[in-house]
Amino acid sequence: MPAITASMVAELRAKTDAPMMECKKALTEADGNMDKAEELLRVKLGNKASKAASRVTAEGIVAAAIDGGKGALVEVNCETDFVTKNDDFLAFGQAVARLAAENTPADLAALSALPLTQGDFGPTVEDVRKGLIGKIGENMSIRRFRCYDGAVNLASYLHGTRIGVVVEYTGDATAAKDVAMHIAAMKPVALTSADVPAELIEKERAVAAGKAAEDAKTAEAAGKPAQSAEIVAKRIDGSVQKYLKEVSLFNQSFVKNDKQTVEQMLKSVGTVVSGFAMFVVGEGIEKKQDDFAAEVAAQVAAAKGQ
Repeated sequence: MPAITASMVAELRAKTDAPMMECKKALTEADGNMDKAEELLRVKLGNKASKAASRVTAEGIVAAAIDGGKGALVEVNCETDFVTKNDDFLAFGQAVARLAAENTPADLAALSALPLTQGDFGPTVEDVRKGLIGKIGENMSIRRFRCYDGAVNLASYLHGTRIGVVVEYTGDATAAKDVAMHIAAMKPVALTSADVPAELIEKERAVAAGKAAEDAKTAEAAGKPAQSAEIVAKRIDGSVQKYLKEVSLFNQSFVKNDKQTVEQMLKSVGTVVSGFAMFVVGEGIEKKQDDFAAEVAAQVAAAKGQ
């Protein structure tokens, strides 16, 4: 049997984009025959990976790695809830979070290029990802991550594997952990009302204005006098202010004691929260809606055509 050289492995990897270890195994099985090895890979991994690449990855997990003030929060996606319980997939997500925390990569490309070996796959995060696609048969992607470089203390909370929160703080660790849990439950969008993004405020203002217009139409139809523009404007502003209090962390009622706001609770234990990140699996991803009846009809029609 001819020796399998590093250059042969590199050549096959360039042709197939398959993980390095899989290339070596295919060359060994093919006795060094490049064409046969390529065919083996296409059958084993290539077809799976290429078909999977176009499929929506709206399921997945959130993983966190915290070590003092260094840490990371990562979302890794797959296609079905079934795979989120797969040990290999879970191990991959945790390994990616650990690597992100240790290396603070600048972007997804840098994270994907970090060294990682898992089972027979490697030597990079991207190679492991592709290898697991071939092994498990589902598309997978690292969707997003957030790194922390040790400037402040960190607390994290994972609600199962679907919601992950990291809180930056100084002060009491237990209070910070409680705030992370509160964020997972109440899902604030900012620390304070002043930090709420302008586009969200404008959206809420438009909703309040639309409701005011509908109320005016209802009043007119009932023969009631219309409210003045000044009163309508105050109602709209009131709705916006109510919204700001509901979505800003410090103004929310603390989940463990609704007699206090989060801000009041933190002050009572001498703790300052300076920031947070929250990832919810699949947030913002449009999931494919399967039409089961149409699928069955299509299969019946195809069968009749045979």
